Amino acid sequence: MYPLSLLEMASVENNDKKPLLGLTLEELQVIAADNGMPRFTAKQMAQWLYEKRITDIDEMTNLSKANRDKLKANYCVGRKAPVSEMRSVDGTAKYLFEVTGGKMIESVYIPDNDRDNNRATLCVSSQMGCKMNCQFCMTGKQGYHGNLTANEIINQIFSIPESESLTNIVYMGMGEPMDNLAEVMKSLRVMTEKWGLAWSPKRITVSSIGKLNELKQLAEQTDVHIAISVHSPFHEERLKLMPVEKAYPITKVMELLRNYDFAHQRRLSVEYIMWSGLNDDNRHAEALCKLLKGLKARVNLIRFHAIPGVDLNTSNEERMVAFRDYLNEKGVLCTIRRSRGEDIFAACGMLAGKKLKKD
Repeated sequence: MYPLSLLEMASVENNDKKPLLGLTLEELQVIAADNGMPRFTAKQMAQWLYEKRITDIDEMTNLSKANRDKLKANYCVGRKAPVSEMRSVDGTAKYLFEVTGGKMIESVYIPDNDRDNNRATLCVSSQMGCKMNCQFCMTGKQGYHGNLTANEIINQIFSIPESESLTNIVYMGMGEPMDNLAEVMKSLRVMTEKWGLAWSPKRITVSSIGKLNELKQLAEQTDVHIAISVHSPFHEERLKLMPVEKAYPITKVMELLRNYDFAHQRRLSVEYIMWSGLNDDNRHAEALCKLLKGLKARVNLIRFHAIPGVDLNTSNEERMVAFRDYLNEKGVLCTIRRSRGEDIFAACGMLAGKKLKKD
């Protein structure tokens, strides 16, 4: 047995206390007031939590011992180490975290050291499972088990070994972010506000299947990049793949997004998984161009990653290249996304929140 790290010990000792990590400055101000502390104490707490990244309240050394003791009676920092990790041959890492009710969720760290910018991206989860039940997604196959709190979202970012080297965050893990909008928005505030991590929103991408009211709030109340899962430009076909098409047709989603400016610093991405003989011909490419007319969007073509019980096959490289070239010739920027972490079930659509053994 290896000795527990400080982070792991904090996880064990503070299970019954309320976490401070993930709280907004306003919420910290309420805690300070409730405990008879000066208002400025909230800013001090925020600095310790988000800038100095402490793991224990006793590390808040500019708070008096009496005030630290008051906090420790009911609160903890709320950092929780991953339960396990797996490493891919391509450098991708998948982390398993225990969350509310003993459920498990996963995050994926994706380094990209072969480019000049040395990007390091973390793909975070926003729910335990998912309600959307997309035919091609392992997360959807396990059903929905609850929303993550802002603490559980932010903890994924703070508690991996590569935390301080991250350059980008994508909300593309387990769950539909718009189905947990309040906690997702709270986590975005922690990441972008001056009292938090003070990241530029241009370093963050939030993905969605297209829940209209929530997507509208995200577009209007933040400046983060937005990614939309399309996968077919045809209603009946998308409906078979994604039941959400019945409530939120992709034509209505794109109609909504035309109201916002994606021509400058903010980016709109379209996620398009490609299946052989299903959505990879010129008819689909032409219809996708029409769907995106009037939108400044980048299309990401994604190879399908086989999952148990799903009788779909990925398009071959030749077909994907032809599809990409067709869109580019029509003036729609299109790229083929490189698959990462497939050998550890960390690629797109493969997260299941389970501890898997690598062969």
